[in-house]
Amino acid sequence: MPVTVLSRNKNVAWALMGLVAVFILALVGENVFSVRLVLMWTDSLIFLLFALILLFMAYASQHEHLSTPWRQVRRRKLGMISVIVLLAYVVIGLTDSIHFNYAVKGGAADSDRSAMKYSGEIVSVFDVIMDPVTQRIEKTYSAPFATRAFVKENIEMADGSVTRGFPKLKYGGAHLKDDKDRVTDISSKAVVGALYGLLLTAILAAALISVLAISQKKTFSQILRNIVNKETETPWHYVILTVAVLCILMMASVQLATSYHIFGTDKVGQDVFYQTLKSIRTGLVIGTLTTLIMLPFAVLFGIMAGYFRGWVDDVIQYTYTTLNSIPGILLIAASILLLQVYMAQNEHLFNSILERNDLRLLFLCMILGITSWTGLCRMLRGETLKLWEMDYIQSATALGVNRMVIIVRHILPNVMHIVLIAIVLDFSGLVLAEAVLSYVGIGVDPGMNSWGNMINQARLEMARDPMVWWSLIAAFIFMFILVLAANMFSDAVRDAYDPRLREKS
Repeated sequence: MPVTVLSRNKNVAWALMGLVAVFILALVGENVFSVRLVLMWTDSLIFLLFALILLFMAYASQHEHLSTPWRQVRRRKLGMISVIVLLAYVVIGLTDSIHFNYAVKGGAADSDRSAMKYSGEIVSVFDVIMDPVTQRIEKTYSAPFATRAFVKENIEMADGSVTRGFPKLKYGGAHLKDDKDRVTDISSKAVVGALYGLLLTAILAAALISVLAISQKKTFSQILRNIVNKETETPWHYVILTVAVLCILMMASVQLATSYHIFGTDKVGQDVFYQTLKSIRTGLVIGTLTTLIMLPFAVLFGIMAGYFRGWVDDVIQYTYTTLNSIPGILLIAASILLLQVYMAQNEHLFNSILERNDLRLLFLCMILGITSWTGLCRMLRGETLKLWEMDYIQSATALGVNRMVIIVRHILPNVMHIVLIAIVLDFSGLVLAEAVLSYVGIGVDPGMNSWGNMINQARLEMARDPMVWWSLIAAFIFMFILVLAANMFSDAVRDAYDPRLREKS
């Protein structure tokens, strides 16, 4: 069955083959690139979730009742715009989820791979891409696009005298001979980056049109004319426009980040722009893995309570009512405290700080998942109670069909729309929950990059004089865009699965 589905859906098949190729390349990296794959818990779960999404896409494309709502999502311009923005975040998150160790030079002969030693530092593909930015560490705070330090220091002049002033940064704008040229230089680099972005957009648009022409058996010019005239079922013109904006921003950032600190630097001189991008993975992990952990509890208990009724329903209702009566913040705080005690007593189990932080992140996802399944469970229970009264369920029961067959074939497919709506609606709430929990000190580890930690650190920086505001603004901008895109996508999914709106359309 899976082979048949994939053979009929070539796009998903190619995506799965690419995912498998990435893992094969990572596994042979020890012999080819002198690196060793480090697979952490959250990494494996992220790629497992990614594979499950691709398989669901393949399955949904072969079933009309699942594919019809998604075609409606594809017709909505705001839905497609949000999908492109979310994909940009996902790409960053996936590249930051491939971790490895570099081989130590001189650790072993090239011919003796089994005796090769590896560095204790764990890096990701995203870290390698951003290496030119991460290596540019200043002494302390610097404002966005600044060429001089944010605070005054003692500066030794050429004649040996010492004066108080703002010294030049080591990397930010170091190529400028005169600070007066900064605005012109920034403008020129931004324009060059925008031109590169337009060129990249043209290449991607040409590739998209070529694929559409081949799949629809039309000429390149016909597809182009339909897109320009807005005569396509999918709003491809909005997709291309969104891609253009992202490409322009990306290429302009590439041009500027190698010469300036776009969002300034923090107290220890690290680039805030890099920290903000690095925090994307944490937000995505919280929003997705929590859902992956929560779904089995909600679906299993919700359907069981609505179908079996009786004492099963009473026990499940008592369980989630009791769980709801416990303040979630206290349960999370107690769980994190227990985890910290365990890690402090078993430090030998962790080879690096990153693995410790990853375990705490996974544990936080588990706690959020355990405390957040009750709402979806209650909705699924109510929907199952309604479905239990339907004629086809009663007929199957009267004919002696096995209960598990009824649940899997008749009830589960008819409650999936509620599950999908709940998933996309809860995502943005979980991203914001991470920021709040990290702000109060019971979220992810303080040493892990996250928007919550950035906001928590900015709390003290905002009280300085002069005020250090850029860490807060950077975290707010990226978190706001992610939450806005997730809400726009959830609105599109909810409207597509709403029977009343579907009847009107």
